[in-house]
Amino acid sequence: MRFNFDIIVVGAGHAGCEASRIAAIKGHNVCLITMDLEKIAQMSCNPAIGGIAKGQIVREIDALGGMTGQITDATAIQFRMLNMSKGPAMWSPRAQCDRFKFSTLWRKTLEQTPNLTLWQDQVEELVVENQTAVGVNTIWGHQFRAKYVIITAGTFLNGLMHIGHNKLSGGRISEPASLKLSESIAKHGVSVGRMKTGTPLRINSASVDFSKLTRQDGDTDFHHFSFVGPTRHLPQIPCWICNTNQKAHDILRASLNDSPLYNGQIQSIGPRYCPSIETKLHTFPDKDHHPLFLEPEGLDTNQMYLNGFSSSLPTEVQLSALKALEGFENVEIYRSGYAIEYDFFDPTELNHSLESNIIKNLFLAGQVNGTTGYEEAAGQGLVAGINAALKCEDKEPLVMKRDESYIGVLIDDLVTKGVDEPYRMFTSRAEYRILLRQDNADARLTPIARSLGLIDENRYSLFKEKQKAIARITDYCEQYTVKPGELDNLLASVGSSPLSTATKLNTLISRPNVKISTLVDSLPHLKKICESIETSREEIIETAEIGIKYKGYIIREQQEAAKMHRLESIRIKNVFDYEKITQLSTEARQKLSRQNPDTLGQASRIPGVSPSDINVLLVLMHR
Repeated sequence: MRFNFDIIVVGAGHAGCEASRIAAIKGHNVCLITMDLEKIAQMSCNPAIGGIAKGQIVREIDALGGMTGQITDATAIQFRMLNMSKGPAMWSPRAQCDRFKFSTLWRKTLEQTPNLTLWQDQVEELVVENQTAVGVNTIWGHQFRAKYVIITAGTFLNGLMHIGHNKLSGGRISEPASLKLSESIAKHGVSVGRMKTGTPLRINSASVDFSKLTRQDGDTDFHHFSFVGPTRHLPQIPCWICNTNQKAHDILRASLNDSPLYNGQIQSIGPRYCPSIETKLHTFPDKDHHPLFLEPEGLDTNQMYLNGFSSSLPTEVQLSALKALEGFENVEIYRSGYAIEYDFFDPTELNHSLESNIIKNLFLAGQVNGTTGYEEAAGQGLVAGINAALKCEDKEPLVMKRDESYIGVLIDDLVTKGVDEPYRMFTSRAEYRILLRQDNADARLTPIARSLGLIDENRYSLFKEKQKAIARITDYCEQYTVKPGELDNLLASVGSSPLSTATKLNTLISRPNVKISTLVDSLPHLKKICESIETSREEIIETAEIGIKYKGYIIREQQEAAKMHRLESIRIKNVFDYEKITQLSTEARQKLSRQNPDTLGQASRIPGVSPSDINVLLVLMHR
């Protein structure tokens, strides 16, 4: 049987859900094909969304009209804003979610999305004609034809799971691997590599002595992920902190020869910043303990996730080491930790739209591009879905700059630099962190979303009202002059020195301990402005305050970004035969020829291309 659609999305993980929904709400006929409709948006590892830089990505997804933020807020069972002791560029929201409610709500969302068809089947072949993707074939003999195909298959492509010396084909525990799809893509010239990731064992909370662990409660303030969606309404429950110890380390070290990571069984590269417990012992041999976080997986289950204890050692070794820890002496587990190897495709063979340079009309998103994490996958999926829809409409693709979003940084890093290990986003990867804060993601991206038809007029009206409210607070603070003695008692109460001369209010707010929330009761007009804000009041006040406090830094980064934009405006794709430019280094000639960058700015970020190489190209462009 044959089916026809505008867009086909393969895989219903976090990338596939965002891709299929956003393309469908653009009015295109979309089919989302997945092995198991009961596992939509499955949280294969920790049921947590957000974290350092990842939380910013989710806020950006929300600002662009995606759903991950809203679904996270609706299913959160613990929320925290990380790094609040640091500057606002580092603040990152994170939520522990109810794993089951998260998946159920995503499925309900997709089922209620117009123009979107869900189909349970396994894709085994990409159909390519004249080096152009035109559809897929499934193991049940169905052919789905489409103008565009988006592959978001996660860890399922030739997935191989490891526990000790045992290995088993699978894309996830108890789920089959996709054994033919990556070969059907690779035979058309797309480069394929192997990566590895892992997950900890799952624990029965009834068997844990929590009196020996440190309780960690979440935040109860106004912060959340979505700019417009529901606030958190589920009961908020604690996480718990503990540590490994020397006895557990000795048990683990004694069995390292049985670890697939160290006995040659696993050859692929794992994530540097989320290592297994055996990798931690190998990398940090002098440390006598490592922190662990015991986190709930839902309100209606005893199953808990031991963050920091990822392992592929034999089950008896994992359990023995765990029982050596305080509070876990009588622990019971639901399943072992395991490692998984899987195929990925070289992301340097993609355009910034996430369309393949090798196979026309094929988009790739998520872990198949060498990334790790739900958030990185969802961000890519959203962009791939938007761009497949825009291509249906014969419109220019959405390509976000590095000073516009972390998603833009993510995609530019993948396309320009490639990956030699699973890519994870950090704030340190972004040059313009003060511009890419979590609080201003809507200011950066919601106008783009509206221009592309990704959000409705009602949401855009709410956004404009919010920006007006921020402007009212900012304008007042820039215009109002505080006289000496006017606020001396308040300043003394927050440890700030009194004023000796008249000072603009915005200058006063720039002091570290002075906040708008502490000033409102002493300044009636400011209080009136703040009280006139009917929705998102705390969020608006916080954003206005950040803009005032960090105005100088923001302006400086904007100026630096403007300089980079000049290089980004110089298009060099297909302009040069790099192999003939002898003034370039040999490495630069090879890498520029291979990647054929769109702009001089992109060329400058390719590893191995030096500033002197860029100067050579600049001179040639002027000629």
